[in-house]
Amino acid sequence: MLQNDLRLTLIQTDIYWHDITANLAHYEEWLWDLKGATDVIILPEMFQTGFTMEVEAMAEPINFTTFKWMRRLAEHTQALVLGSHIVKDRGQFFNRLLWVEPDGAYATYDKRHLFRMANEHHHFSSGKTRLVRSWKGWRIHPLVCYDLRFPVWSRNRSIGTDQPEYDLLLYVANWPAARVNAWDALLQARAIENLCFVAGVNRVGEDGKQIPYNGHSSVYSPRVERLWYGGEEVSLGQVTLSADNLNRFREKFPAHLDADQFEINLEP
Repeated sequence: MLQNDLRLTLIQTDIYWHDITANLAHYEEWLWDLKGATDVIILPEMFQTGFTMEVEAMAEPINFTTFKWMRRLAEHTQALVLGSHIVKDRGQFFNRLLWVEPDGAYATYDKRHLFRMANEHHHFSSGKTRLVRSWKGWRIHPLVCYDLRFPVWSRNRSIGTDQPEYDLLLYVANWPAARVNAWDALLQARAIENLCFVAGVNRVGEDGKQIPYNGHSSVYSPRVERLWYGGEEVSLGQVTLSADNLNRFREKFPAHLDADQFEINLEP
């Protein structure tokens, strides 16, 4: 059972196309003064390049510029920092989400579902492992953009326990304006079916391929109350998730106890 509330900061912004230095400086201007004022900072998908298939030009090795920047930000703000970027690892390219804690501890999640309509599957390797990790007593499950369309991968299971696997499900994204209605509906659906808080962080503006994005970053409770909405402009959101509200909801409506148990086949 959760004991403490959790403070989220969500960054909905335009992204400088293929300009890592400019993007990191931009985020730092927003976030440097948040020291001690938040528990989790959530950045968009490919937050320092935009959603690009130029993997050879934009990829970084492990422990390079972006990783070091996230570590420095986490240490300074004393917050968990999350966001995805392009990583080259053992000859393969991944759309990799980094989970970076203030003490330097980190974890990674490689995007499982690659967006074939943009040929992402021709440039990146697919992830094989889910990430569920604890931060300040909350179990958090981060995913990336197109993963939102696949409910089995994000399902909140309770294997061997009467408690759900996680308390907060979050998505970092570059989700285009043309399909934003699906984004809105699926975030709500994930909150309902998984009896958890859901946070989705999207970008705004236009990328280097002239694809427009209109935000709609949101945080939902399992009752589908929208706790924060970023609208369609640049926005910094701050919201506090109530541990007591989630505990009481699950006690009164323990649908997770009737959920189907299953294994996920990772073979193609």
